[in-house]
Amino acid sequence: MTTVLDAVVVVAMPVEADAFVAVADVAGAPTHAPGGAEHRLLTLGGRQVLLVRAGIGLVNAATAAAVALAARPARVLVSGGSAGGLGVGVRVGDVVVGSTHVHTGADARAFGYVLGQVPGMPASYPADEVLREHAHAAAAMLPGWSTEPADVRVLRGDVVSGDVFVDAERVAGVRAAFPDALATDMESAALAQVAHRFGVAFLSVRGISDLCSPVEAGEFATHVDDAADRSAVVVRETLRRLPGAEA
Repeated sequence: MTTVLDAVVVVAMPVEADAFVAVADVAGAPTHAPGGAEHRLLTLGGRQVLLVRAGIGLVNAATAAAVALAARPARVLVSGGSAGGLGVGVRVGDVVVGSTHVHTGADARAFGYVLGQVPGMPASYPADEVLREHAHAAAAMLPGWSTEPADVRVLRGDVVSGDVFVDAERVAGVRAAFPDALATDMESAALAQVAHRFGVAFLSVRGISDLCSPVEAGEFATHVDDAADRSAVVVRETLRRLPGAEA
């Protein structure tokens, strides 16, 4: 009988995967799954986790998550790594725990759907409320970060996702269309949709690497590793709080 994993954690890039491996209790060797994603079995916060490096973008994320969940059932699907900050007051170095998740590129309003809704699917995908509360409780117990900004700020808010990198030319339009969004990435909404289809609890935990500003490319390159590190630590401590977790 296939053992049910505690969590599948999906990231896009090597630097994001490296951050999770660095904070794991035990990390297995990487293997390659059908479709090309990289898999690593981790013990993370006392939990058995499959870390999936999917590649960037909605299709890569959804394909990799579906392959992983079909092969290894899990209690939780987590979207980890970095994101761009959208909301007023969001800083580089903050961590955003998603409340709801929407596709920025989905627009079937001509057929009566709302902006961001894929036809036949929900208008948005909520995070699991228990997981979200675990994330905030875990973050409240963390010591300060070793890099600036050192104070731990974990924010609640909506996360939007699309296959276009949101830079200074595009950010105004995204903010106008999705005024409640705090962060934007290229995977979380797709992963939330996969979790919905598989009936798995979902959580997005993203460190803010840039603010979609005129200097976004420099910000991203400079801060993506710190953003990934912060995401990994919050995810680890969240999983530690799941029922049955080891101390």
